[in-house]
Amino acid sequence: MEPSEQERLQELARFLKTRRARISPEQAGLPNTGRRRTPGLRRSEVAQLAWISVDWYTRLEQGRDIQVSAQVLDNIAEALKLNATERRHLYMLALQQLPPDFTQSVRSVSPYLQRFLDQQGTSPALVTDQQLNIVAWNQASNLIYGDYEMLSVRDRNSLWRTFTSPVIRRLLQEKWEAHARHRLAQFRANYGKFTGDPQWIALIEELSGISEPFRSWWQEHDVIVGPEGKKINYHPIAGRLEFDQLAFQVSDAPHLTVTINMPADEETTTRVRTLLERG
Repeated sequence: MEPSEQERLQELARFLKTRRARISPEQAGLPNTGRRRTPGLRRSEVAQLAWISVDWYTRLEQGRDIQVSAQVLDNIAEALKLNATERRHLYMLALQQLPPDFTQSVRSVSPYLQRFLDQQGTSPALVTDQQLNIVAWNQASNLIYGDYEMLSVRDRNSLWRTFTSPVIRRLLQEKWEAHARHRLAQFRANYGKFTGDPQWIALIEELSGISEPFRSWWQEHDVIVGPEGKKINYHPIAGRLEFDQLAFQVSDAPHLTVTINMPADEETTTRVRTLLERG
């Protein structure tokens, strides 16, 4: 076994031990059978709560190389009363991937993140999840890329809209193919974490059935992580808009990405400001 793999398993073992020590029998809904040599639950009690054998759980806590399913991890997470962050950490240590339910869009963001988006002013800003669903935006983004509140959930998926919306085609014009390829490569890179997930497969199959470019480019297996850099839009009212794009993950919600399109010149700033003033 590679040293890095052994360290991952040992880190998993240490994590499980520390979390087991923090849970009392009373918190776990078990009777307290008297004095204990160490604080927290016994291994046998965790195994009982997680519906697995004591031997199997013991091997997991010993850092042994054993196969573990998502269902078992969820049972252990529930037994140890793990919070959302701890559960994600457990999955990354055990399976080196996020929980399956991270494929679902959160549909909203914290008030603090929304306020951050709103404070970007003339810089269109939005938040996407790993499937490229747009879950939050500011007014500048709304006015330039479309009224997100009026769009269906499917049309708020950036990949879907890129390949199906004539509005996006007109907005990007000769830059559409470069944008579409970039967006597809982003999606492909994220799909690697969720290969075989029914929700992702449904989106891929739908787009393959209605978009020849998507169907063709999907076979190329291009992957990319990061913003587009320079972005040019042709707005029907504001005219040509040029942006520099910045993207980063949210520290307390790493499945979310914030993308900010900053005006690249004063002319773009003025045109976006005029749009905002008109509402």
